Amino acid sequence: MSLAPSRSLFLLAFMAGALTLSASFYLEYGALLRPCFLCQVQRLFLAVFTLINLSAAIHNPKRSGVFLYGLASMSCAVLGATAAVRQVLLQNSVPDQAPDCWPSAQDMIENLSLEDAVRSVFKGTVDCMEINWTLFDLSLPEWSLLFFVAMLILGGVQFSRLLFSQRLSLARH
Repeated sequence: MSLAPSRSLFLLAFMAGALTLSASFYLEYGALLRPCFLCQVQRLFLAVFTLINLSAAIHNPKRSGVFLYGLASMSCAVLGATAAVRQVLLQNSVPDQAPDCWPSAQDMIENLSLEDAVRSVFKGTVDCMEINWTLFDLSLPEWSLLFFVAMLILGGVQFSRLLFSQRLSLARH
């Protein structure tokens, strides 16, 4: 089995990521929805995911490269899904349990250690609890979670093809 379709899977993941990233920018600048900090974290992981898959599609790597690009891509998808799950949990929590507001990202970078800043981001704020847009009764973080899970499934397909082709070549020898 040839690994040539791996390039197609990377290209498919890139196009899905680019389309999703474009939609997020449209919602921010076209529909004037203000993203909270967890939304921005998800967008960051989406952008890195998209760039990794673009690089892989252009590079057209061999077996070890497919593994490394796939691992990096799936890592971004896991981290993005983690941020999305946290925001979905915040949106479904009791409003009385809302975390306090905190300063801007610039203030956090200047005044907190990296560990404290990450911890603060994942605690979330009142802004992260707002549901200001839905499609088919799913909020933006729920759509984000679905995207990242779909990309994890695509990555799983990529890895299973890689393992299957390796077993097939070992069986022939």
